[in-house]
Formats: sequence, structure tokens, C-alpha cells
Amino acid sequence: MHNRRSVKRVLMTTDTVGGVWTYVVDLVKEYQKKGIEVALATMGPLPAKHQLQQIAGITNVELFESSYKLEWMDDPWKDVDEASEWLLELEIITHPDIVHLNGYVYGELPWHAPVLVTAHSCVCSWFGQVMGVEIPKQYTKYKRMVKNGLMGADRIVVPSLYMKRLLNCYYEKNWNASVIYNGRDPLQFVPQKKEPYIFTAGRLWDKAKNTKQLCEIAPDLKWPVIAAGENQKIKLHNLKHLGVISQKEIAGWMGRASVFVSTSLYEPFGYCVLEAALCGCPLVLSEIDSFKEIWGDAAIYVNPNDKEVLKEILNDLIDSEKLREEYSIRAHEKSLQFTSYIMSCQYLNLYDEMTGSATSCLEDSNYQNNRNGIEKICE
Repeated sequence: MHNRRSVKRVLMTTDTVGGVWTYVVDLVKEYQKKGIEVALATMGPLPAKHQLQQIAGITNVELFESSYKLEWMDDPWKDVDEASEWLLELEIITHPDIVHLNGYVYGELPWHAPVLVTAHSCVCSWFGQVMGVEIPKQYTKYKRMVKNGLMGADRIVVPSLYMKRLLNCYYEKNWNASVIYNGRDPLQFVPQKKEPYIFTAGRLWDKAKNTKQLCEIAPDLKWPVIAAGENQKIKLHNLKHLGVISQKEIAGWMGRASVFVSTSLYEPFGYCVLEAALCGCPLVLSEIDSFKEIWGDAAIYVNPNDKEVLKEILNDLIDSEKLREEYSIRAHEKSLQFTSYIMSCQYLNLYDEMTGSATSCLEDSNYQNNRNGIEKICE
């Protein structure tokens, strides 16, 4: 392991909604191994009890909580102004070498440290990809503020080439963004003895997840469909809904699942798919650009709106143990390219470039030793 020369402390923002929190927790755990301290500023809903438990044992994190509205929420701008002052004060208090923003609008603030913005998702691309429309008028200021934040950042990171194309499209500029794929800790998602059910997970209420398709075909499938995640708006007919469960419980259900399916219309990355692949689940995924980019021939793809073909593919997998074994192996092997170790090293290399010290912490030998150790544990 290299001794880190330039970056010793990072000021990082996060919200507590969905995948951004997962991403941040994985990053700071890896940063702990490298002796890097993180001042973590939360906005939006305050961290839930289970989220606080996730970071309780991470010794390199200093938590700064707030409940300022997130930039995509209704009429957030008074909160954004107040949060801007708060964040600039935090920079003075914490003296970071890098400011890592997991949101857009604060990129244009007068920071002293170099600023990195990670573009996880956005309202404009959600409306365009899910609803097929321009953003409603109430988001006009949001779009302008997001573009200003991107222009103010020293570096931009996206979790896929797909998300980079969306930024270029919806914010009318050829952004110089670096692709760093998200990663998870493989030791938290381990294949187990498979049982006869199909699994899906995520924000089930979100139209982008397109969960209604699974609900409609579930009665015609030979195995039950089990779903985990928050649901606020749709009726989950024909699915067994587990509700919001812990990461450990998710890993257990995924580890035992014989098939994982995602019918999403829009996914800049797709954390649940990665977790399922690490668990050795054969993947049946929407034929959308991000999934094809990330998973290549390690998944079976289907038009997310073609219920009949989706039903046929799932029943074919149910009938063929050989086919399930083949795609289980493909998914698991591919998943080892997307670990939190690799993700953290790529971010730290980028931090070093931003602070003028460019040496790599991701050496081939370190990467291969890490991969070999994971494979041995997962056998």
C-alpha cells in the first residue's frame, strides 16, 4: 500500500435516500484502510437508526447532520442557500484537501479546496428516460443550478458512460467527466445454496423501476417473485413484498435467489444488480444502455415493456438448471470488476491528480491479490 501523500482529509456530502448513502458508506470504509479522514455532511432526511449503525464502527468519519432540503425536492432554494453557508463553514472547520460533492448545486460555491462532483442521477434525465418528456417548468431553476454546479467543479465523475451521455444531452455541454463505476464489498454479498424463487429489489414505487411489469406476469411464473424495498405508491399484486429490510437480510435473500430480475427503464448504474451478481444470481435485465454497458454478455436482456418475452425468459430459466448455472458464473465473474476496493482506488488516484500528486494506489499486484482473496472466500 502506498503512503498517501497529499490527501489526508475529505469533506464529503451525502443524502440518506437510496444508493448515494450506500456508495458513501462503502467509500469511507475503504478510505479508513488508507488512513484518510472523512468529514461527512448529510442533507435531506436525517440518517435513520440503521444508517447510523452502518457508520458507527468506522473510525475515520466525523458526522455532520442536517435536514436541509435536497436540490431536487419541492421549492428547496431557501434551504440550499442556508446549506451553502453551512458547508462553507464546515470547510473552514475541517480543513479538507478535497471537497467531494454527491450533488450538483454546491459545485459553484467559493471553495478553497479542489472540488469533485459525482453525478449519480438527475431530475432532467429521469423525466427524459422514464417519462419521455422535458422537465416540468417548476424544475427550470433546478436545471440552471445543476449546470452552474457542474461548471464550478474542478472534476466531474459519473458511474457509467451512459450517465455521461445524459449529462451531455440534458445540460447542453460536452462535459469532461471521468467514469468510475460503483463498487461493493464482495464479502458482504456471498452466493449461498439456491432456492426456487425470483428476486428483485429497489425503490419499488419509482416509475423508473417499472415494477408493475413483474406484478402483471408473476401469476404466470412457475416460481414466486419476492421483492424488497420501499413502496409508497403502487400496489404490489402477486409479489411477496418484504418491505425495507437490512443489508444483511438483503444479502441473504439475494444469496439464496435463483434468479434476479430488474425491469428498470432508467439506471445510471444499478446497485441492486451488482449485489445480486456478487451473490451469484443469474441476471435478467432491461435492455437499456447502462445495463448493457456494465454487464455485457453476463446477463440476459429483455425489452422492459414486453411482458410476454419477460415471462418466457424467466420460465425458461426456471426450467433449465444448466442455463442458470451458466449465467450465475458469468454474473459473478463480471461482478468482481466492481468492488469497493477498486472504486476507492480510482477515486483516490483522481484526488491525487487534483492536488498535483499523481501516483497510483491501484497496482496490478494489489488488485489481483484482492480479487484472488475474494474468489477464495466465495468458493
